[in-house]
Amino acid sequence: MSKNLVIVESPTKAKTISKFLGSAYQVESSFGHVRDLPKNKMGVDVEKDFTPTYVIPTKARKNVNKLKKLSSKSDSIYFATDEDREGEAISWHLVEIFQPPKEKIKRIAFHEITKEAILEALKNPRQLDMHLVDAQQARRVLDRLVGYELSPFLWKKVVKGLSAGRVQSIAVRLVIEREREIQKFQAQEYWTLDAIFNKKNDAASFPAKLHKAAGKIIDKLEIKNRQQAGEILKTLENASYYVLSVLRKEMKKSPLPPFTTSTLQQEANRRLGFSAKQTMVLAQQLYEGIEIGEEGSAGLITYMRTDSVNLAERFLAEAKDYIKETFGNNYSLETPRRYKTRSKTAQEAHEAIRPTSAYRNPDSISGYLEKNQFRLYQLIWQRAVGSQMADAITDNTSVEIEAKKTIYTFSASGSIIKFDGFLKVYPIIHKETVLPDLVKGEEIDLQKLEPIQHFTQPPARYSEAGLVKALERHGIGRPSTYAPTIATIQERNYVQKEEGRLKPTEIAFIVNDLLVEHFPQIVDYDFTARMENELDDIAEGKIKWEKSISAFYGPFKENLIKKYEEISKTGLTEEKTKEVCDKCGKPMIIKMGRFGKFLACTGFPECKNTKPLDEKNQIMEEEKTDEKCPNCGSPMVVKRGRFGKFLACSKYPECKTTKQILQSTGIACPDCGKGEIVARRGRGGRYFYGCSKYPECKFVVWSKPTGEKCPKCQSLLLFGAKGTIRCSNKECDFKKNQEN
Repeated sequence: MSKNLVIVESPTKAKTISKFLGSAYQVESSFGHVRDLPKNKMGVDVEKDFTPTYVIPTKARKNVNKLKKLSSKSDSIYFATDEDREGEAISWHLVEIFQPPKEKIKRIAFHEITKEAILEALKNPRQLDMHLVDAQQARRVLDRLVGYELSPFLWKKVVKGLSAGRVQSIAVRLVIEREREIQKFQAQEYWTLDAIFNKKNDAASFPAKLHKAAGKIIDKLEIKNRQQAGEILKTLENASYYVLSVLRKEMKKSPLPPFTTSTLQQEANRRLGFSAKQTMVLAQQLYEGIEIGEEGSAGLITYMRTDSVNLAERFLAEAKDYIKETFGNNYSLETPRRYKTRSKTAQEAHEAIRPTSAYRNPDSISGYLEKNQFRLYQLIWQRAVGSQMADAITDNTSVEIEAKKTIYTFSASGSIIKFDGFLKVYPIIHKETVLPDLVKGEEIDLQKLEPIQHFTQPPARYSEAGLVKALERHGIGRPSTYAPTIATIQERNYVQKEEGRLKPTEIAFIVNDLLVEHFPQIVDYDFTARMENELDDIAEGKIKWEKSISAFYGPFKENLIKKYEEISKTGLTEEKTKEVCDKCGKPMIIKMGRFGKFLACTGFPECKNTKPLDEKNQIMEEEKTDEKCPNCGSPMVVKRGRFGKFLACSKYPECKTTKQILQSTGIACPDCGKGEIVARRGRGGRYFYGCSKYPECKFVVWSKPTGEKCPKCQSLLLFGAKGTIRCSNKECDFKKNQEN
């Protein structure tokens, strides 16, 4: 008996959907993309309306032949790939390969993998949306033209092996511009006067800060040095204090909207330390299906590539019931809270990222999820359910304290949570400060008055979350592109991670400056955003994709030909020095390689003498060590490579043994107590801190530990961003400023 064939992208998705359908349906996986542009040539005919040539990759051929055979024997073919441009294109490619009769083609789409959603989709098949397909083709062709034309230019003019990309080059530019802000930054000194007061005959104390002088608010940088702070202290030496005013106010705090792709990546990075790529891999697993005991494979969240904040009516009703039953009527809303999508381009999906059932709370399925799957699911569940809960209510108190017979006023503030509302399920760090019951006019005692020195801080380097936010703010990229873009610029050594922050490499500066000067459109924020909008217009059928590509390619190609003639590689990547080669006597020059600058002999290729340089272009002498090579017994020496210093055998190239140099922190491992925490470099050059007894002990943190323990939970404290110290336990909210 013939069956109906259902085709999805992944075997996990196929397994989850299979259990909802009877024997009349056969669910198979395409294992992702089935056709693409060829790897060894451009595959785009620029003379014939940019016609792409698609090939079936070798690894996909066996499965494609199997699907083609099944499709010829099926009554109907249901193409059930994801409902976005990429998913639509995969279905179209399959149709192009199968060439089935038109009446057999049925495109179905859904935003969650549940029985209700799948059965509803089967009842309402549609035709392929060729506008979405065209938009995906346009993106692929555009990126191929830029990559295939510009990358060889960089090989010839800078260093072989470099790459350029339409969105990746913008991401690198953002990182570099932030780095230059940091380099230009000059710290400014300023002082604050911090006081501790208490009520008369009351031991309970509370903090306050100098706030006004002669009724005018003191600017942050107004007290510039110790002398100015000392003059104010002298004025306040014998002052007495009283409460000038007390203002009490009840404040409401509303929950944040449910997650979009961008906000999920940002929050998972901020709260859980996940990279954008890691977040999307885990979200894909939760969407496609997880084995949940007797229930079998179940899709736990809705589609994770979206820029919409809408929630389905069914979920809104279910969430309301769950909140009432679990937390009580006062936590529920009379009418659902609906959010408006801010993004003008939000059109590829119709729902935010949410759990497929509000009743499937994280604890009920924790036993079936891996640790990181659970943490991400919990975050998604909390955010979506919390968005439908009552506002949190805080009691805020502001107090002004005047120093009698002076011009100075101090301020203190207190805040307590009166009703936790949505914070019950989606906790946000809220520091409660309790002030004593103060009355206007009452005199209070000064316990302590201390001048504190501060310095302004430079802007922080981008975290992955910050870079996603910046790309989104500029209108660059779309939900499906953020994670691969950030992964690509790290894999290609334009950016490295240090302490969880993105730092550009030397080669990134050269490539970026070259593109900014000679190919400004490629790295122009507004131009790139306009191209994204044009892709959206293609998806809506407003313009033809060939016309959009043609308008870009003509001027781009003309400029590229011109720059091949104008730009000299020597001027970009070589710099004369006074150094002479110690092997052949010829002059040495500073050259640029993929991983930074080095000194090279001008007698190359006859003489291949090179020497590493530090960040100040100084020759790094080879450091001898007492350590012996474990393979040949020769002395090991310290060398410098792509990721800093490492140990190498002095008999290189005869012996190519290398070892990582472990930087000890002197802090005992809190897990095993036997090893100590050492700094290591992982893949991509990112530092992390782990136990020296690895692999016996697998303790690891991604920021440098301070050596102290958290006063709240006794976990290790870590150095955080912007001069802070935070707890290594993600569930603990302890945080403080570093002492000056």
